[in-house]
Amino acid sequence: MSYLPCIEIEQQTPATASVIWLHGLGASGDDFAPIVPELHLPESLAVRFIFPHAPSIPVTINGGMVMPAWYDILSMDIDRKIDHTQILQSAEAIKALIEREIERGVDSNNIVVAGFSQGGAVAYQTALSFPKPLAGLMTMSTYFATHETLIPSEANKALEIFISHGTQDPVVSELLGQQAVELLRSKGYEPLYATYPMQHEVCLPQIQDISRWLQERLS
Repeated sequence: MSYLPCIEIEQQTPATASVIWLHGLGASGDDFAPIVPELHLPESLAVRFIFPHAPSIPVTINGGMVMPAWYDILSMDIDRKIDHTQILQSAEAIKALIEREIERGVDSNNIVVAGFSQGGAVAYQTALSFPKPLAGLMTMSTYFATHETLIPSEANKALEIFISHGTQDPVVSELLGQQAVELLRSKGYEPLYATYPMQHEVCLPQIQDISRWLQERLS
């Protein structure tokens, strides 16, 4: 089977947990790899970090410029018109990476799906519809793009979800982060929501909170 190209970071000991972390529009798997040492996770967790690279496609809001993207964005209004077929295709590609981790010996209960911005929208679709129980879903500075069409998986109806957002985000308004929380609650989930005084980025207090959350989920 053909998989997305990825950067992988793991310890010397065989991995017993995995975090699949999706980047944002125009970036690559290299974007979040430097955060791994900043998380200061104990070696006992034996986590394998996987940072897939999105394919390069034309992006309408950027004048059709070809760049790494999980799906095309057709407009930047608050309701963001996107290519739903492409977001579902990207979710299937991430599901294939999850299945590969299971084949490599990692229990699905020890796998976290994470995503920033566009990657977060794919992470919502991937984790909430995955047919086997996962350890958690972590989204950053993003929105719940497929809330109207998503068919939730029974296996993940009690999935642990951590959403974080910058209060000064000029790219993805914090209103969309708040909206995701309310949409998830309406579907029966109980997400944890945190905000930070930052723009469309990550910050040290957020990284520290992510570390604590990952340790709780994967210990």
